[in-house]
Amino acid sequence: MEPFDFQSVDSVAGARAALLEHPTAQLIAGGTTLIDLMKAGVERPAVVIDINRLPLAAIDVYADRVRIGALARNADVAADPTIAREFPALAQALAASASGQLRNMATVGGNLLQRTRCSYFRDNVSRCNKHRPGSGCDARDGQSRSHAVLGTSEACIATHPGDMAVALAALDAKVVVAREGGEERFTLDSFYRLPEDTPERETALERGDLIVAVEIPFAALYRRSHYLKLRDRASFEFALVAVAACLEFVEGGTIARSRIALGGVATVPWRAHDAERVLDGATPSEELFRRAADLALHGAVTTSHNAFKPELARRAIVRALRTLA
Repeated sequence: MEPFDFQSVDSVAGARAALLEHPTAQLIAGGTTLIDLMKAGVERPAVVIDINRLPLAAIDVYADRVRIGALARNADVAADPTIAREFPALAQALAASASGQLRNMATVGGNLLQRTRCSYFRDNVSRCNKHRPGSGCDARDGQSRSHAVLGTSEACIATHPGDMAVALAALDAKVVVAREGGEERFTLDSFYRLPEDTPERETALERGDLIVAVEIPFAALYRRSHYLKLRDRASFEFALVAVAACLEFVEGGTIARSRIALGGVATVPWRAHDAERVLDGATPSEELFRRAADLALHGAVTTSHNAFKPELARRAIVRALRTLA
């Protein structure tokens, strides 16, 4: 780990000013990702800015939405009764992530910004376009069992590692960002960027921007939601495949609205819009769920190591939808 200066701020304006003053500065809250990356030499901030004193840890309930502060701890969000009742997929996703110790430290904002677990990104030796733009991608011809099959490019096949963001994508959440001129809201689709030719740019954040909250609207659709995570071991493990799904029914059992988002298989939290269009207005059946699953994985590009993922994801989608139906 290289030497760095440490600062503490107590306001959003102060945090933004510090970020703008120091071009390589990084924010720290829970620190569960940044410290690892600094030890590995992947991140080398000249200044680390502690934002734990900012008043951003509340979970506020309004008539039409819940607003979760960026410094709310993952364990607190998972245990919140409003979250558990109105957005079960979010509570389940958080409970399935990392370990109890990490959930007690990790924050909502930091969780949204966690970096990929691709070993070629983190070893600080291999060619990686995220780490060193233009250097190449050793994962393409390397060990890629955990890598993405959707949203990939010639420059990058690294998988988005998070659980929470996948659930938030299915719940139509908005990421609230403080920037010049006030707060701006992003859907998960617009917040995360596909790698394309610039995999080093992972989000819509610009220098000086600060995530201050996540907002989720209330709706009957989200109360009937479920998060399914398939992984190599039952705890402290990243997803091989994850599915966040929501179904709303009308009288007679027809599906009124649906949401499907995938984790573990894509470079970003992946909304399966084509699958949702097939489900909406249809009568639930195994055949319908399989057709939706096929559409969700349409266009998947595999390597020799992760060719099992599309079929595993299809089966997970069917299982999640069957659970809800």
